[in-house]
Amino acid sequence: MSVRRVLLGTLAGLGAIIGYGCLLVFLYLVGTQAYRFFREGEWMHVGMGDGIRFGLVHCCVKEGAGGKLAVFLQWWESPATWLGLHKVFEVIPASLALFAVSMVGNSLFIYCRDRLQQR
Repeated sequence: MSVRRVLLGTLAGLGAIIGYGCLLVFLYLVGTQAYRFFREGEWMHVGMGDGIRFGLVHCCVKEGAGGKLAVFLQWWESPATWLGLHKVFEVIPASLALFAVSMVGNSLFIYCRDRLQQR
């Protein structure tokens, strides 16, 4: 087994995990938003900023932690610079970002799988 085949196989697996994982989260998020819309009559906006905040708090940054991610989370909670970028991340829907990442991951998976089948 060559290094190229191992690398392509690993990238294909990573692309599949990212692609289909983000697709499942996208479907869950849109389903939850639709459920709340039908139940309460108002669309629940979930921006990319909400997703970034959720991911950092529940995954990477613990209470009172230091480091670059903790500094980024502090900036995220109360930005003093780069206000336009912060607003863009708040406005863009998280479902759109998840779908785009899903497409990129799936494209990586298909590309690597096709290269493996060519040989």
